[in-house]
Amino acid sequence: MVLSVQEMGQRAKNVTSQVAMLSLEKRNALLQEMAQALLNQQKDIIIANQKDLSEHEQTLSGPMQKRLKLDADAIQDIANSLRAVAELPDPLAGPYDEWRTHVDLKIIKKIVPLGVVAMVFEARPNVTVDAAALTLKSGNAVILRGGKEASHSNAILAKILRQVLTDNQLNPDIIQLITDTSHESVSTLLHMRAFIDVLIPRGSAKFIDFVVANATVPVIETGAGNTHIFVDASADQEEAIRIIHNAKTQKPSVCNSAEKLLIHESIAMEFLPKIGAKLMASHVELRGDEASRQIEPRILPATDLDWDTEYNDLIMSIKIVADTDAAIDWINTHTTHHSETIISETTEHVVKFMNDVDAAVVYQNASSRFTDGFEFGFGAEIGISTQKLHARGPMGLPVLTTIKYEVFGDGQIRS
Repeated sequence: MVLSVQEMGQRAKNVTSQVAMLSLEKRNALLQEMAQALLNQQKDIIIANQKDLSEHEQTLSGPMQKRLKLDADAIQDIANSLRAVAELPDPLAGPYDEWRTHVDLKIIKKIVPLGVVAMVFEARPNVTVDAAALTLKSGNAVILRGGKEASHSNAILAKILRQVLTDNQLNPDIIQLITDTSHESVSTLLHMRAFIDVLIPRGSAKFIDFVVANATVPVIETGAGNTHIFVDASADQEEAIRIIHNAKTQKPSVCNSAEKLLIHESIAMEFLPKIGAKLMASHVELRGDEASRQIEPRILPATDLDWDTEYNDLIMSIKIVADTDAAIDWINTHTTHHSETIISETTEHVVKFMNDVDAAVVYQNASSRFTDGFEFGFGAEIGISTQKLHARGPMGLPVLTTIKYEVFGDGQIRS
C-alpha cells in the first residue's frame, strides 16, 4: 500500500511517543542491529544501487556518480557510522538545570526530542541511514524524501531499517521513506505544519533556496559550500599545496570541498604555477581573474557567475588579492557561510581571519574536508547548518532535541 505524504505525516506523529519512550539501551541495540542488517544484505543494496547508477549515468557527472555509489566499502562505512552513533552519549539524559523560584515553584529544564523530523535530500543514499540513526538515537520519528537518482538505493536501505524495527515489535513508521520523487511530494512536505516539527534540506544551493523560500514548517537551513582557501604571504607553500589539492580533489562533489582559491599577490608569481600544475595534473579545470591568467595562461577566464558558483566538480576559480583584508572582504561577499580557510604562519592575520570571516567553520592550515559530523566526533551528521539560529556547522544529536520546562508546585497562585 502506497501512503500519501499526508498519511505518512500522521503516522509519524502518532508514533512519536513510542520512540521517545525507548530506553537508551534499546535505542543503541537497534542501531547495532541495523548496522549488522545492512552488512548482511549488502548484496541486495549493491544490486539496487547499480540500478540507480545505470539509470542515471547519462545525467550525473563523474563526481556525482561517485557520491551515489554504494559498494562493500561504502556499506561498511555506513555500518560503522551507525555503530559510532550507538556509542555516543544519550542526548536526552541531562543533567538538567533545576531551580526554585521566589514562590518556591520547582522548575526542571528537560531535554526532549523534537518529535517528527523531515529530511529532504538529493543523490546521497548514505543520508538515509545517517538521518535515521541520529533521529532514532535522539528519540524522534523521521520522514525521509530522497532524490530520484537514489530511489532504488534509498528504498532498500529504508526497508532494511524498518524491518529491524518490526523484528523488535516496534512500529516501523518510526522511519518512513517517501518514494514519490515528484516536486509535488516536496511541496506537500513543506507545508505539513500539523505533523512536522522541523525540516532539514540537503542538496544544491538552488534546492535549499527553494525549500527555505517556500516552507511553512520550521527549517534548519543547511548550506551549499562556495568554500574558499586563502594562501597568505607567510604560508608554508608545500603544506598549502597538499591542503588545497586534498580540499579540491579528494571528494569534489561534496559541500565541504574547496571551490575558490585566493592567493596573496606577493607570492602569486612563485606559488600559482606550482599549485596550478598540481591541480591540472589531477584534471582540475582552472578559471581565474586577469592577474592569475597573466601568470598561468592555461587558466580559463572566470565570469562573474563563477565567483558565486558551487561547482561540485573538478573545477576551481583563482583570484589574486592584495592582502588579508582584501581576502576577507572578498570571502564575505561571496561566501555561503559554510567553511573558509586561511593558510598562514602569521598569527595576526590568522586571528583577524578567524574573527572577521562570517562562516560556520573557519580553518587555519587544514583542509575544509574536515567539516563533517563524523570528523568532528559527532558519530554522523544530520547536515551542516549555515544559519545562525539553533544550530550552526556540522549538526549531530543535540540539534535534534529541544527543551521542556516541568514546573512543580504545592498550591501556588499568582498575586
